[in-house]
Amino acid sequence: MTNHETPAVELRAAARTFGSGERSVTALDRVDARFEPGTFTAVMGPSGSGKSTLLHCAAGLDRVTSGEVIIDGVPLGGLSERALTRLRRSRVGFVFQSFNLVPALTAAQNVALPLRLAGRRPQRGEVATMLAEVGLDGREGHRPPELSGGQQQRVAIARALVSRPAVLFADEPTGALDAASGAGVLRLLRAAVDRHRQTIVMVTHDPVAAATADRVVFLADGRVVGELPGMVGAERIALHTARLEAVTR
Repeated sequence: MTNHETPAVELRAAARTFGSGERSVTALDRVDARFEPGTFTAVMGPSGSGKSTLLHCAAGLDRVTSGEVIIDGVPLGGLSERALTRLRRSRVGFVFQSFNLVPALTAAQNVALPLRLAGRRPQRGEVATMLAEVGLDGREGHRPPELSGGQQQRVAIARALVSRPAVLFADEPTGALDAASGAGVLRLLRAAVDRHRQTIVMVTHDPVAAATADRVVFLADGRVVGELPGMVGAERIALHTARLEAVTR
């Protein structure tokens, strides 16, 4: 990787304010951040620190009040809503804590949904291959209610990755899972980075999940206030998080 490579996502002095006047709340305060191709970043911080706002603005789900967000070299500020929707469909994947699968559709149909919404018919075997990659070979015909929570999140990951996006955003992807299922999901995300050079940005409160990432970025009061490499381990990440929460109380 070179320093001249285009970041998968970049925020430049990105700010997001809700409300106006005396009632305005600044959720992001002129954040600068780069997420390079093929890297796995965890975002942590106390409740109300701006983690979800950062994720939504970086993914183009919400627009910044000022500053700039650039996905795969494309500045989002000048895009119309229609153009922004097209860019999200082709260049952004999103995994939610609550899976957000369509209950009436099979696993295969859920995975194919982003392709069909983008006007592309899935290639022969494309969806089955994607499901096999996340360990759900043979489950193509199962609907979400027939799958465990861990299996539903695997379908959600397959759905997010099927279009080979520039970046995958994950919002507490293990938050609704037991420890064993959560560990399986984290292994899948790590494998997507290591095998396919996928870029992942994950919001989490779990130091064990954060330790899976290459680096951990800490937010407080809408600002980036620190960074650690994921390799330092869950215990040190947890200690750093506890200190940060104590300071911001």
